[in-house]
Parts: sequence; structure tokens; C-alpha cells
Amino acid sequence: LSFRHLTVGIIFLSQSTVGIVGNFFLLYHYMSIYHTERRLRFTHLILTHLTVANSLTILSEGVPQTLAALGLKSFFTIFTCKLFLYLQRVGRGMSISSTCLLSVFQTITISPMNSCWKELKVKAPKYVGISIFLCWNHYTFINLVFPMYVLYMSSQWSTKNITQEGDSGFCFTIHQETIRALLYAVLIVCPEVLFSVLMIWASSTMVFILHRHKQRVQHIHRTSVSLRSSAESRATKNILILMSTFMSFHSLSSIFNISVAFIDNPSFWLVNIAVLISVCFPTVCPFFLMILLLKSFIFLLFKIS
Repeated sequence: LSFRHLTVGIIFLSQSTVGIVGNFFLLYHYMSIYHTERRLRFTHLILTHLTVANSLTILSEGVPQTLAALGLKSFFTIFTCKLFLYLQRVGRGMSISSTCLLSVFQTITISPMNSCWKELKVKAPKYVGISIFLCWNHYTFINLVFPMYVLYMSSQWSTKNITQEGDSGFCFTIHQETIRALLYAVLIVCPEVLFSVLMIWASSTMVFILHRHKQRVQHIHRTSVSLRSSAESRATKNILILMSTFMSFHSLSSIFNISVAFIDNPSFWLVNIAVLISVCFPTVCPFFLMILLLKSFIFLLFKIS
């Protein structure tokens, strides 16, 4: 076991451990809220599924990459490789769709009652559950029923290939027919692009709504209005920060993954950096949300006192 493999293995092990613990703690927090209140607000419901998606990503990318870097390649067969890649695709798809749902529903929620969305504003919370179900159904069904048409699903884990391709411990894709690439683009890439566009639109709309809302309440000094306005603004700003963080890591990860896919013999460091960046958001997301929860709690204590 070389020094670089040991170093990469320790980095992935640390990242995966921190990410799994963070997501488990956050999931436990939301489950406790549900157990106490018997219901979850739509933001908490979406964040719960985002946490599950993040956990899938860490388990399907961080954990196998750690084992491969530490020289435990005999554990991986064609079946286990495809299983990990399947979970990876589902987790990645649910991560972007959950973040998109969070931004879109928050945009509808903070929209003025006199806007064109006034009817949807009232009905939107009822559609959160079915929207999440459809997203899970889409990514689970597509990646399960059409594995031959998904690029990563036709990869094979081979110790010989790993050694010849820079000992990176990654599943290398084989030559794909044009029809497979087109189907992959339609079923996987197009929804991700659509979700990204929706997030950008929702972010821009929320910024515009916040700006107008701030101008309207500048001269209002009633405490109740001030508290409500402040709470809405904080919640929206927090979601904007979460989306910005996700889009930054997602874009950077996509660039590296595309580079790995189109390079015949990707280097050891390129492949590992690509995986490291892919697992960054699922790792930091729960701690980011915990900080926001702590800030909200401190804010409420300050207002009450």
C-alpha cells in the first residue's frame, strides 16, 4: 500500500465518517420533531429526504472509494460495483431534486397573496409529499429498469483495470453506443438540467421578492409584523445559501466527472478529486443546517427575552 493510497484512504475515511454522523444526527432531529408533533413542515419534510439522499451518496461513493484506496479491492465484484453506482445515481438525483423542490416551494410560500400564485400558495404544501414521491419513483425506476442505458450502470469493477488505469479504485466506463448515450441524456441529464434551471429561477425570484418586501416594511414598526418579516427573510436567505452551496459543489463535481468520463486514462488524482468533490456537499450539508437551526434557536431566545 503506497503512501498516496494511504493518504487518500484516510481523507475519504474521515470525510465519510463525518458525513454519515452528521446526516444521521440531522435525520434523528427531524424524526424527533415528527414523533413529537406528528407532522413535519414542508421544509423539514424535504430536508429529511435530502438527508437520506446525502447519506446514499456518501455510502455509495465515499465508502467504496475508501476501501479501494486502502487496497480492499477484492471486495468489489461486478454486482457490488453496479449496486454502488446505482445508489450513487439515485442519491445524486434525489439530492438535486430535493434542493430544487425546497427552493420552488419556498418561492411560492413567500410570494405575495395578491400575486398570480395566490391559489397555488395555499395548495402548495399539499403537493410536497407527492412531489417527493414522484422524484424517488423516477430515479429509482429509471436506474433500476434501464441499467443498460445508463453510462455508469454498464461499468465494471476490475482489479486489472484499476492497476492499468492508475490504480484509482474507480469503475471505468466502457464504450457506449449512441442510442445509449442519448437515452442516458434524456432520462438523467435533462431532468438534472431542468432542476438546475428551476433553482436558478427560484433563487432570482426569491431575491426579488425579498427586496420588494424589505422596501414595503421599512416604515412599519409593529413588533408582530417585524418578527414575521424577519423570520420569513431568515428562512429564505438560509435556503438561498443552501442552494448556492449545492450549485457550486454540483457544478464543480459535474466538470470533474465529465473530465473523467471523456479521458481514456484518467489520472489517479483526477479521479479521486472528482469523488472528493462529489461527496463534499453531502458531508457539509448537515452541519450547515445544524448551524442554521442553532442560529434560529438563539434568535428566538433573544426575542423572547
